[in-house]
Amino acid sequence: MLGNGRCECFCFDGVTRLGHIRGKMRKKVWITAGDIVLVGKRDFQDEKVDIIHKYTADEARNLKQYGELPEHARINEGAVDLATEGLGEAEDIGIDFDEI
Repeated sequence: MLGNGRCECFCFDGVTRLGHIRGKMRKKVWITAGDIVLVGKRDFQDEKVDIIHKYTADEARNLKQYGELPEHARINEGAVDLATEGLGEAEDIGIDFDEI
């Protein structure tokens, strides 16, 4: 989230675009990092998209099963899962609760 109803959207075509949450969804549907959303590309601005719908985990699994989402799409991963991506079992994200 970037603020003012905007967020950074990584599209499955490999391009990162600036997403704008439409007014009907604002303060009613909460979007977090790692959510799969339906976006509409703007005809006149290729680097901006409008977020139209947020898919639930079940809807996203169905889309993946029907072949609408690519195989590398990760479903139901939050910001912590994305931050720890690539870390092995022996490594952690640097939080040590013994020092507190």
